[in-house]
Amino acid sequence: MSKHLHMLSERMAGRVKGDRGFTLIELMIVVAIIGILAAIAIPNFMTYQAKSKQSEAKTNLGGIYTSALSYFGEFNTYAASAATIGYAPSGTPRYQYAYNAATVNTDPGNGCAITAGPFTASTTAFTAGAEGNIDGDTTCDQWTINAAKALVNTAGKQDVTQ
Repeated sequence: MSKHLHMLSERMAGRVKGDRGFTLIELMIVVAIIGILAAIAIPNFMTYQAKSKQSEAKTNLGGIYTSALSYFGEFNTYAASAATIGYAPSGTPRYQYAYNAATVNTDPGNGCAITAGPFTASTTAFTAGAEGNIDGDTTCDQWTINAAKALVNTAGKQDVTQ
């Protein structure tokens, strides 16, 4: 009886261990599922990555806003230049910034040099802007902020679909 139990346990152990491998069809199904998941995930990942790069423009424009508002609080007028308010972006920006018809930093060389003309400052209001190419295509991404703290992704200059 012990011999029968031993043989039975060996047979069961063989099944549990899985003496046979995966068939080609099973492997092909797994590869197809992985391919479908990758086809869905990669474009979404690229969009999220580009949106995270846009946070640079939002943060730096917020810095310009804070600096301009602080200057206004002290002198009761908006500054004539970004240097006057003491603003300069740190690091290596992906965007080029403009305040009062002048660029704040050099063109990052991504094919999207900003036209500083529409970004103005007066005694009562200002508009600052940022423009850059964040995903390597031909579309530029432009953001503006004004004295009312309206942060806008300029129509026709949106590099990422919201």
